[in-house]
Amino acid sequence: MNKFRIDGVEFDPDSLSDHAKKLAIEVQKIDLRIQETKNMSAILNKAKKAYISELKTEMLAAKAGIHLGDE
Repeated sequence: MNKFRIDGVEFDPDSLSDHAKKLAIEVQKIDLRIQETKNMSAILNKAKKAYISELKTEMLAAKAGIHLGDE
């Protein structure tokens, strides 16, 4: 385990008790999960925007009475 920061203070895991080391590892796991969740949220928002864009195109085409898509 590498050095880590909590509230701006750097800690060396070698100076921690075994229980504190386990807690620090759990914090790192949670930080990783938070980042993964943020990444997934960005991907889902991009997909949503693409679907909305396609939906707008479809609705405009239907209103105009023309077919603009591949289907």
